[in-house]
Amino acid sequence: MRLHVADHPLVAHKLTVLRNKDTASPTFRLLVDELVTLLAYEATRDVRVVPHTIETPVATTTGTKLADPRPLVVPILRAGLGMLEGMTRLLPTAEVGFLGMRRDEETLEAITYANRLPEDLSGRQCFLLDPMLATGGTLVAAIDYLLERGASDVTCVCLLAAPEGLALLEKAIGDRVDVKIVVAAVDERLNDKAYIVPGLGDAGDRLYGIV
Repeated sequence: MRLHVADHPLVAHKLTVLRNKDTASPTFRLLVDELVTLLAYEATRDVRVVPHTIETPVATTTGTKLADPRPLVVPILRAGLGMLEGMTRLLPTAEVGFLGMRRDEETLEAITYANRLPEDLSGRQCFLLDPMLATGGTLVAAIDYLLERGASDVTCVCLLAAPEGLALLEKAIGDRVDVKIVVAAVDERLNDKAYIVPGLGDAGDRLYGIV
């Protein structure tokens, strides 16, 4: 497992505003979108490309284009939806799958309730979107879900991570597959309710309200 913390002044600034409990949902959604675009730049650093020859107005030149099969972006419902547009802005040709997972608030285990994914992910670069890597249970279950379908290259894009979640992820994934984690920050710890501290609260509720 590889961890990349995006160390950039704009990332830190936007994250600070997101953390503020007085930031309203419309502003929160806008900032998540902008922040994910910055994280996507780092997350796609190893995206596969192939040579591509084109004609410019003055000459022939060889550049690059994204390789086939196209990357697959998978937001984990519901909070991951708030990250989708920011990710596809940089990867407009990517395909989009959906994975519905929620955390049981008593057992803290991830429960899968919906999926819309290709049956065969062999050779696909997959990008999982989930704002909070807290206990790590949801992300581990999501990664296993992709691995069962043949994925071998998975990048997880999160706003925040807790050390406990990162430790669980490293233990659970091991050396089975190359997994990269891209985050805006690694926070101090989890509290007794498994919320990230200092964190930013429940990302889904702050994006969409309490339902």
